Amino acid sequence: MVLWVLFSAIAASSNKFFGETERNLRQSLKIAEAMSPCVLWMDEIEKGISSGDSDQGPSQRVLGTLLTWMAERKANVFMVATANDITKLPPELLRKGRLDEIFFVDLPDSETREQIFNIHLIKRKADPAMFDLSQLAQASEGFSGAEIEQALVSGQYAAQANKTTLNTQILLEEINLTQPLSVVMEEKITELRDWAASRTVQAN
Repeated sequence: MVLWVLFSAIAASSNKFFGETERNLRQSLKIAEAMSPCVLWMDEIEKGISSGDSDQGPSQRVLGTLLTWMAERKANVFMVATANDITKLPPELLRKGRLDEIFFVDLPDSETREQIFNIHLIKRKADPAMFDLSQLAQASEGFSGAEIEQALVSGQYAAQANKTTLNTQILLEEINLTQPLSVVMEEKITELRDWAASRTVQAN
């Protein structure tokens, strides 16, 4: 069983009442313990405890709440967290014994991009066999899964506008019109890759 906690949603409540953010987190942790054994998935964890947050009060209290729970919990809860920018996380959270391993998930390789196209075409009731998935994967180098999906969405709209069916050529045109994040934020992504190269376990 997986319990999903979106940290950006927890952090957003800090603008309302003093202490509400920590209460939300404590409530989520209690639910996880009640559901154990389970996996507690904390999405975008840096949004709630970022060390670069302009308002350190809520962030530090949330961090303290989380660290205390991690040290004292007795329930069989396996914690997994995601972060878009791990460099914003405080070092006391990252040490061994708290988070046992750090994985770096890079942009999908060519084979994975083919699989992503395949999944989203089936989702939209299109036959993947009618598309040149290898060509699409090659053209979309540097694309994330979300950017591939949006290229498919744009391709569907273009096909509808031209009163035709979605095909490889339409998708290639939409891919060529898209500037992926790996291009727009190239320096930032290169910096993140360099940081992760010797500090994390590479995952795909």
